[in-house]
Amino acid sequence: MMDPKTIIILLVIPQNRFCDQQLLDLKSIFEEVPLKIVTLSKSGHEAVGEKKTKVVPDGILVDWDKRFLQKKNYDAVVVVGGKGAKTSIWEDPILPQILTDHFRAGKIVGALGLSVVSLARAGLLARQEVSAPKDEKCVRELENAGAFVVEEPLIFSGQVVTAGDDSNGKLFGRKILELLGFS
Repeated sequence: MMDPKTIIILLVIPQNRFCDQQLLDLKSIFEEVPLKIVTLSKSGHEAVGEKKTKVVPDGILVDWDKRFLQKKNYDAVVVVGGKGAKTSIWEDPILPQILTDHFRAGKIVGALGLSVVSLARAGLLARQEVSAPKDEKCVRELENAGAFVVEEPLIFSGQVVTAGDDSNGKLFGRKILELLGFS
């Protein structure tokens, strides 16, 4: 197992209208163990969730590797969903490269809700079963990328973890910790 003090998880959130439930659930699970969480968004400015939770990210996504890493990669990259994912996550030009680089480096990558599309756009879901929300555009995007959408709360295949709806943040967070070697 890695030294927990050196484990860093990158949480990417939509600039606005992120899923409050997912973010709060993930943070509550990740804070149970000694690790570092870095939260980034497209602008780095205060983000407001669908239920009005306000979060000030640690920085902007374009600087993902500048201030927070002593080593080359994060141990896990998790993309939080929400209605804002369609505009700020799906269309982000940098996020697919971050996800692909971490996947190739053997790191854990995952996404919840509508942000599962970010993994498809990174080319990481071909011939994979995925958990995704029942959103027509989201499902079409995943199927076009070669993914098989299944009705399960959480799917993981190797280093890729997907959760389809807002109520699975804790389950998702525990799976990430398990994959990082916490039991």
